[in-house]
Amino acid sequence: MAKLTQLIDNEVFWAYATYTTIVLLKMMLMSPVTAYFRITRKAFANPEDTASLGKGESAKKFLRTDPDVERVRRGHLNDLENIVPFLGIGLLYTLCGPELSSALLHFRIFAGSRILHTFAYLIPLPQPSRGLSWAVGYVVTISMAYQVLKTALYL
Repeated sequence: MAKLTQLIDNEVFWAYATYTTIVLLKMMLMSPVTAYFRITRKAFANPEDTASLGKGESAKKFLRTDPDVERVRRGHLNDLENIVPFLGIGLLYTLCGPELSSALLHFRIFAGSRILHTFAYLIPLPQPSRGLSWAVGYVVTISMAYQVLKTALYL
C-alpha cells in the first residue's frame, strides 16, 4: 500500500486534486445561482424566506415553483449525481498509478464536460448538447472505474 508521503509527491494525485477542486467549486456555484434565480423570480420554497416580501396571505403568493429556478436545481442535482461518483472513482483511479497524460486526459475531459453541461442547462442550449456533455463525463468516469477494476481486481 502506498504511503501518504508517496501520494503527496504523486503528480497524478495533484492533477486529481486540481480538477476535483474545479468541479467542486463549479458545483458550489450552483447554490448562489439558485439563490439569484429565487430572489429575482420571487419564487421561494420556505415561508420564512418570504418575510421581507410581506406577511400572511400576501407572502404566500411567493411560495411557489418557477421554471427557471427548477432548471437550476435540476442542473445542481445532476452535478451531485455525477461529480460525487467522479470523486470516489477518480481517487481510486489515482491510487492505481496511471500515466500522468492519461489521468490528465480523463480529468480534463470530465471537468470540461461538467462545465459545458452547466452552460447547456442554464442557457439553455439546444439538445443534444446537454445530453452529449453528460454522456462524455459519464463515459470518463466509467473508463476510470474500468481501469481501477482492471488494475486491482479482487472480485
